[in-house]
Amino acid sequence: MTQRRWQQIMDIPLTIAAAVFLIAYAWEVIANLGGSAMLFAEVVIAVTWVVFVVDYVVNLALAKHRWHWFTRHLFDLLVVVLPMLRPLRLLRLVTLLNVLQRRAGTAVRGSVLTYAVGSSVLLVFVAGLAILDTERTAANTQISNLGDGIWWAFVTITTVGYGDIYPTTQLGRVIAAGVMVAGIALLGVVTATLASWIVERVATQDELSHVATRREVTELTEQVTELKQVLVAHAAEMAEVSGNSRKGPEA
Repeated sequence: MTQRRWQQIMDIPLTIAAAVFLIAYAWEVIANLGGSAMLFAEVVIAVTWVVFVVDYVVNLALAKHRWHWFTRHLFDLLVVVLPMLRPLRLLRLVTLLNVLQRRAGTAVRGSVLTYAVGSSVLLVFVAGLAILDTERTAANTQISNLGDGIWWAFVTITTVGYGDIYPTTQLGRVIAAGVMVAGIALLGVVTATLASWIVERVATQDELSHVATRREVTELTEQVTELKQVLVAHAAEMAEVSGNSRKGPEA
């Protein structure tokens, strides 16, 4: 089996695993679970982690140039080796974004736009979950519910930075730094996509204008040709009439 074939086979299972993980983790954080419910959620999360581990190991085994693949997929390695850090478990959702990008379509702009929108929505939600999970039990916390977390994530990813809500723990600040970097990157993607759309619209209008101009030139050329033919025919008739007029008196 080739690596490409394996990735095609795992597209749907990885998407399902990422979605199940997100649901279980969100349930655990939002409901602030304890006891058997928390144990059940942790088991579900562990099962999804096993799926990611298997996918990573098989991809590495099937790679033609393993060292090259390993160095180019260090982020995937983080996804499988950091399960003990609860907020960083959300790194696994990058897999969901990768699948989304592959299925977004063949059009480059459409693919990028779909990826950017999906990434933005997902990042705001998971960042809100992660910061709530980290900050909720901290002393003097300013983030005590999901609404606070989502608001903080939205303000941070848009680089507005009101400063009304901010993390107080060290891990919370690490998450904030990651969200800031992601926000800047997504802003660049959206700006580039918008610029591409504007350039394409202008190019399309120019092409339509050129087509119309070429059509008008063609029509004018045809009209001039017809006019020349009429003039030539008229000149021939005039020459024939003039010749007949001269022959009349001589006769």
